[in-house]
Amino acid sequence: MIKRALNQKTLRRLSFEQFLDAAAQLKCVGVEPRNDLGRPLFDGVSPQEAANMTRARGLRLLGLSEVYGFNVWDDARAAQIAALIDVAEASGAETISLIPSVDDRPTRDLRDVMRDILSMVEGKKVLPLIEQIGFETSTIRGKAELVEAIEAVGGTEKFKLVHDTFQHVIAGETEIFADHTAMVHISGISTPDVALDALQDAHRILVDAEDRCGNVPQIAEFLESGYEGAFSFECTEPRLLRRITPACVDESFAFIEGKLLEG
Repeated sequence: MIKRALNQKTLRRLSFEQFLDAAAQLKCVGVEPRNDLGRPLFDGVSPQEAANMTRARGLRLLGLSEVYGFNVWDDARAAQIAALIDVAEASGAETISLIPSVDDRPTRDLRDVMRDILSMVEGKKVLPLIEQIGFETSTIRGKAELVEAIEAVGGTEKFKLVHDTFQHVIAGETEIFADHTAMVHISGISTPDVALDALQDAHRILVDAEDRCGNVPQIAEFLESGYEGAFSFECTEPRLLRRITPACVDESFAFIEGKLLEG
């Protein structure tokens, strides 16, 4: 069995407590709560109480999502990152997620941004994770660029990557950079005869036999490369999110695990 995890976007209709119960039921190692679901992070409970609720179910707070447009780097963005770091420290969350801009705002040099973030996490346990976005409008489309920047600022132990199976495919990447990765987001596209591009971002579903994103081969490559982290479902398709249940998620996890055993 892979190390299962659950991004709160996938079961966004559930309360935070119900979300934790579902993750425990699914035998997940941990969860990724979100601050962009139209309601307060942790449904408004304190970070300390969120930590207690999570640990009581045998789960880890793997990461908090997210700060979008982190590389725009204005005062508002810096404040958002600082605030999320503080909540992560208070709750014992292991990471925070930073998402590059995909709009037309000017961005600052990536290495300079990363140096400033390094100073913000100095002496703290939280690990910033950066996710490349494969859209053509993205300011960081590939992981190779991120790895180069991480190494240039001496941040190999201070920054890690989020690998998203969908973003990996639409970016046309081949290398997975397992040693630099601390989280893998999984989701599938099963609709035939549509281009795998940014327009499909809202149609990401659970992984099934019709998956076109190559989730199983990507997961297998991570495992073969020695990756020891979690694989977290992050689905976005609106109709699915209205009807999805923990049982559906379990079925998809089981499908993936069965295919991995088949080799």
